[in-house]
Amino acid sequence: MLFSLSISAQDRLSKTKTSAEPLHHAQRVLTSVIVHDIFSPPVSARIYVYAHISAYEILVKENPAYRSLLGQIEDFPSIPNPDKTVSIELASVYAFLQTGKSLIFSEKLLNDSIPAVIGIYKKQLPSKIYQASLVYGETVSDIIIEWTKKDHYAETRKLKRYNFLKGEGKWVATPPVYMAAIEPNWRMMRPFALDSASQFMPLPPAAFSKEKGSEFYKLAHHVYTTRNNLTPEQTDIANFWDCNPFAVNVHGHINYATKKLSPGGHWLSIACIAARKINADIAKTSAAYTLTSIALFDGFISCWDEKFRSNLIRPESYINAYIDESWTPLLQTPPFPEYTSGHSVISTASATVLSSFFGNDFSFVDTSEMEYGYKARTFSSFQQACNEAAISRLYGGIHYMPAIEQGQIQGEKIGKLVLRKINLIKN
Repeated sequence: MLFSLSISAQDRLSKTKTSAEPLHHAQRVLTSVIVHDIFSPPVSARIYVYAHISAYEILVKENPAYRSLLGQIEDFPSIPNPDKTVSIELASVYAFLQTGKSLIFSEKLLNDSIPAVIGIYKKQLPSKIYQASLVYGETVSDIIIEWTKKDHYAETRKLKRYNFLKGEGKWVATPPVYMAAIEPNWRMMRPFALDSASQFMPLPPAAFSKEKGSEFYKLAHHVYTTRNNLTPEQTDIANFWDCNPFAVNVHGHINYATKKLSPGGHWLSIACIAARKINADIAKTSAAYTLTSIALFDGFISCWDEKFRSNLIRPESYINAYIDESWTPLLQTPPFPEYTSGHSVISTASATVLSSFFGNDFSFVDTSEMEYGYKARTFSSFQQACNEAAISRLYGGIHYMPAIEQGQIQGEKIGKLVLRKINLIKN
């Protein structure tokens, strides 16, 4: 049970109660470390979802309008109430950071940022409450961290290196560095809302053919001609939504990497932008972050399940073999199979969830990529943003249209399933 607060303690706690800025700050810090450590998009989504769940499950203790994930997600652990007077807000932010720290490589880098993130609480709270809040936050984080150990991630680390399948039309490694497959066994991960990785299996891709009159040749030629005739606006769109965590640049004999925001990081940045626009309190902000990160996590499971089932050749490989051997896409081709488009799946799933929180006609200015040198883009809705993210993969020269179209259908189904099965806001 919670101990009652003195009037002076209540006053000091109230000053920190509603602001979501410490949580936004924590999200940004975690994202910076994820970018630094070069985690793949699926693994980044895993880090985000557990960190945000840790924060959310503490915040529901003091926000009766919100519902715990207990009983809504299979095998979700019970989170105890604090046995001392605590700041729920501080405990939630600290739990977010502690959980995130357990899932990254550069722990010291994140540790160095923690004082700046939670400094406002240290200035405003009595020492006993401050320390008790950290202890409670770490207790909850430890529970969630223990729960992560059952999601099959460790098992996927022990599997043999992926061997490329042989045969025409199968995916092969692509220039410039011919990287190995990224997370070929991600379908094994424990989902949150999905019944199984294959629950929303899309229609099969077009049958492979190298004949000029075939449907597949036409799809590849469409990518080819689109790339060759890009407008400046289409080029800007492709670059803005690139979200390649590790792009390798080759100039003569010199190779260097460019680190960027992951697709999931971009959509959680959009969640931050939306929450800040309406000055959402920390509980609503955390709920939006949490449900979006769940949609992202399940989206990657569903998408990667299809990618390594259909194992479809990328446009770059096909075009070089059968249309133009010197052709290159605008964007670097990612190291995993083509079908379906990951951006299309996770962007549409995220947009579906965010629309439920902030409205179907929520306009915003997306500044997520400005620190990477790209101008902000303005959207009239989350749907418009996800549509642009999806088509950007055609402009970038890395996806055929069916992967984009079917990916958006797949993503919408995932987003709607998450909203149907996981209800964070009580009616």
